Amino acid sequence: MNTDNVNSLKSEKCIYDITKFTHLDYPDHLASIFWFNGCNMRCDFCYNKDIVFAKEGSYTLEDALAFLHTRKHLLDAVVLSGGEASSYDLTVFCQEIKKLGFLIKLDTNGTNPLHVKKLLDLDLLDYVALDYKAPQYKFTQITHSNKYDEFSKTLDLLINSDIEFEVRTTLHADLLNSEDINLILLDLKARGYDKAYYIQEFLDTQNNIGNLQKSSKSFDKSKLLSNFPVIWR
Repeated sequence: MNTDNVNSLKSEKCIYDITKFTHLDYPDHLASIFWFNGCNMRCDFCYNKDIVFAKEGSYTLEDALAFLHTRKHLLDAVVLSGGEASSYDLTVFCQEIKKLGFLIKLDTNGTNPLHVKKLLDLDLLDYVALDYKAPQYKFTQITHSNKYDEFSKTLDLLINSDIEFEVRTTLHADLLNSEDINLILLDLKARGYDKAYYIQEFLDTQNNIGNLQKSSKSFDKSKLLSNFPVIWR
């Protein structure tokens, strides 16, 4: 690795925390999770509030690689999450992870399509989990961002690639109803998405950005389109 690459790994503490072991976050693989500081969205339901607003983390990319050296032959994979990991230049980092023999999964809100494309073109990702926050008409209301077009480009990029990936939505029934989820399903179908669609039910940790509590409304699953594979988590 040249000097510039070394400096890029040492430059800032961009990783808020490290989950040393998980068997839930990367399908069929044992992994660790690197939680990157900061996010360009402020989703009301987000329970990673401390990570989203963090100015500095606890680890540099070099620290994270040093940790992975201790997990060779013990773990299969690394999950890059956040916050929003794709807000950082991950190219050199992912190249070094690959040299250690790990698979790489990216959790993303899809708002950095050019960066995701670069990682895909360099064959540095093995799996992507893309968050579909809301249908277009509610996207800004829920995410407090104007990034739907960027998200849309990333979704099309993944659908037209060979990468293994999933699309998922976090559901809080005060924010999204069955009609909203059906709009997402219709949009996915129109784009040619033919995989399972995952719905993650809101987790009340008492520390979310919108200060949300358990939904006061019920969600009628029977109203969802029946010709699309929906998996609840």
